[in-house]
Amino acid sequence: MNDCLFFGYNENPKLFKNEPDEITKPIQFKFENENENENEKQIKQISTGVSVGSGNEAILTKEGNVFARGENINSENPKEFINISSLIEDTNDRIIKDVVCGVSSTYLLTSNQNAYGIGSNNNGELGRPLPKHSEKPILMMKNVSKIFSGIASNFVFLLNSNQELFGCGNNTFGQLGLGGSRKAAMIKKLTQIQNIPKGKIIDIQSGYFHSIMLIENENENPKRKLYSCGDYENNGLGKNQKTYEFTEIKSSLFENDDIREFSSESNHTLILTEKGNFIGFGSNETGELGTGDTKNQLIPIQIELPKLRFNEEISNYHISCGFANSFIYYSSSPSSFSNLEEDLIKLFRRKEFCNISFKTENGEIIEAHRLILKYRLNQNQNEIEKLQEIISKKSIKESNQIFEMIYSNRIINPKLYSEIKEIINSNEKIEETMKRIYLNENENENEKDFIIERKEKQYKFPKLILIMRSELYRGMFLSVTEETSNKVADYSELSNKSFQIFEYWIYSNQIKDEIQITQEIIDEIKKGIDYFQLNQTNPNLFDLLINKFNNQNQN
Repeated sequence: MNDCLFFGYNENPKLFKNEPDEITKPIQFKFENENENENEKQIKQISTGVSVGSGNEAILTKEGNVFARGENINSENPKEFINISSLIEDTNDRIIKDVVCGVSSTYLLTSNQNAYGIGSNNNGELGRPLPKHSEKPILMMKNVSKIFSGIASNFVFLLNSNQELFGCGNNTFGQLGLGGSRKAAMIKKLTQIQNIPKGKIIDIQSGYFHSIMLIENENENPKRKLYSCGDYENNGLGKNQKTYEFTEIKSSLFENDDIREFSSESNHTLILTEKGNFIGFGSNETGELGTGDTKNQLIPIQIELPKLRFNEEISNYHISCGFANSFIYYSSSPSSFSNLEEDLIKLFRRKEFCNISFKTENGEIIEAHRLILKYRLNQNQNEIEKLQEIISKKSIKESNQIFEMIYSNRIINPKLYSEIKEIINSNEKIEETMKRIYLNENENENEKDFIIERKEKQYKFPKLILIMRSELYRGMFLSVTEETSNKVADYSELSNKSFQIFEYWIYSNQIKDEIQITQEIIDEIKKGIDYFQLNQTNPNLFDLLINKFNNQNQN
């Protein structure tokens, strides 16, 4: 069960019936209407991330495409989503791994670590003086690891792989942190931010007139600290004076407590600490700080929360600031079905599911799942041999990064090597978030294969694959009952070609390029999807078939 608290401006149409326009203390959020139209369902199926700006929106799909809309992106029809990633001139640079929206500007980070901007450029937020706006992506900088902007920000930060920070756009209030000499200027060219505090930049969040940076330094206590710059009046700056460079936000509330998570939006900021403290500062005119009043707070203050179940586990907390309201939400149960694939990565590494070994440069052994590798690499044994050669030259840490990418389906042949290089060269830490909660330790439940009978033949599918694809099997395998069987009824009505499509997709999440799709195959697979309850998967097999069928007929 997911729970959510809300406080601040109760937008029209009101989120809460029989509640005032300004909700000054956290109350439990309940959706008045949970019915979804077909477009909303499709967006959920294809999207892995959404970014909303002021006057523009963008959706990132699992395939690395970005669909966006806005007046400065599509002047002829601002309400229509278009594929802006397909407009990048370099066809080898069209796979997007992150999208960030600012005020009427949208920024793309490609798998090749190049940053592009599209939309408004009135303040130089695309990194050059002209044009005033662009309806095609403009290459801003190469070798970029992260992009930072905000829904209320007409400026942007780009961080390269060497932890060097660059910014451009509106700096009238010093919100780019360039120093006093730049405090009243439009920075229309990417400019390096100097005097950055020592440590690793974890996150930067920006509002109208301010920016806040989270930095991690392993040699200090606490390890994570917040720094801010910009204007302080009615803002989430955390101090009562202007500052034109990033300077530390100091408070007795977290002087010996690490910042676990923070969110900063147009005029206010919220913080969660590792010890479970909830802290806020900035504008509170509509109750967005949750203090019970509408008094603005220039410096950090403690905020009291209701005594709910989530107080037991701080790692389940998350926060999000809006224009004039706030959310704090948590999950008291395992991850939702839509996130199950990512959550199961570590379970694929359990010994009972592994049947191929790789030796690293230090002679350490990493075990992997042969069928996963086979189908992720397009059933190509040569690719597995090449992967073994790559692993033999890598450390245990680098090798684990590679396999986690493969298990999470973030790499697919033929882009194997470039993506492996990208993950190894990045400094991103792989978080250890897996828990053994999806399979219990009962001996019968540790049998690794599930048998499907078809035309007097038996096909073995790893249980984890089916758990990942279907709620039906998830419930079946995760319940400890004597009636749980290792077989399903004979499913002979699928033709050989349809079953091959089904089997290949189960492991690889894709359809082979050389397969010719017919209406008969679509009808057969549709029955199979209903039978196995696979209609909630992402990407959806039926959608992939329809798209491929339509593309083949067009050609």
